[in-house]
Amino acid sequence: MSRTLAALSFVFFLSTHGASGSYPRAQNVTWTSTNFKTILSWEPKPSADYSYTVEFSRAGGDKQRNLHCIRSSFTTCDLSTSLTDLNACYTADILSEPPKLGTSDMIEFPHTTSSQFCPYTDTDISKPDFKLKVSEDKKKTTLYVTDPLTALFKDGQQLNIRDIFSDQLQYRVTYRKNQSTGKKVYTSKTSEIELSDLDQGESYCFSVQAYIPSRSVDKQLGEMSQPQCSNNDNPSIFKALTLPLTPHYHPL
Repeated sequence: MSRTLAALSFVFFLSTHGASGSYPRAQNVTWTSTNFKTILSWEPKPSADYSYTVEFSRAGGDKQRNLHCIRSSFTTCDLSTSLTDLNACYTADILSEPPKLGTSDMIEFPHTTSSQFCPYTDTDISKPDFKLKVSEDKKKTTLYVTDPLTALFKDGQQLNIRDIFSDQLQYRVTYRKNQSTGKKVYTSKTSEIELSDLDQGESYCFSVQAYIPSRSVDKQLGEMSQPQCSNNDNPSIFKALTLPLTPHYHPL
């Protein structure tokens, strides 16, 4: 083996196993967060010879630890309730350490630093549920949206996204006539959404998603709900064409 190749191999060994050759560094560190349920994950799964400890801190703050993520054999850490300042931005270090009850002469353990995560602006919003009601005169349709619950609690009560985003939270409705491909979009600042520009007696299909305009463009919209369609007073021509035809026989 050439000296250059040997040197490169040694550098790679150190980068993956730490200076002592004992503990591999964590790799592929990622944040996953939906409705403030925030999970830090990484690779690889540790052997019996070492474990992982997670330290996290907000910008300019002291490092903290979650009790469930100290010398752990898992490759995930639930930090949902640890990131208490939702408007702050956090980074995390995954330290490769001895297993529980293990010891080491190392002064500083190999670690990998995550990217920055900001709960208020980065968490994804799940699809909302909603109920649909058509007025008796068929001139108005109202959507009653249920604000998705979050992983956070206050005074024993589980918070929903409205509790956190307040008037920053809006809902975007995408709707179309049943059997049509043309779409319209309506944005509402409330969870009770009235639509009155609909053709009387026609069936419409609606989908709803959270909309937070103060966020960056790629994080403004939440997941789209399942579509719901209003009843149609008159069977559509498409349905009529699908009815079974009665055969007619003509005498020869």
